[in-house]
Amino acid sequence: MMNEQIILQGTTLEALVQLINEGVKSQLEDFKKNLNTNDPDILFTRAEACEFLKIEQTTLYHWVKAGKVHCYGIANRRFFKKSDLLNSLTLLKK
Repeated sequence: MMNEQIILQGTTLEALVQLINEGVKSQLEDFKKNLNTNDPDILFTRAEACEFLKIEQTTLYHWVKAGKVHCYGIANRRFFKKSDLLNSLTLLKK
């Protein structure tokens, strides 16, 4: 939650409406980014794959080197399919 304070004294109605609109727009943009996560063929960059799996980049590097995760490349860029990342997960016994 934001720790910014808004003082409404001396604020016009238009300024308040504009401020609310900006807040709602930023929330909607974040929502739209997370909305497209159901597509299994979506490509992730290294950083996005690490964020998705909640791991460090060194861990991802070791998993790729060990063959646990597949990556695709164009020039010197590496990409990871969401479906491959999900398929690399294994069920652990209780």
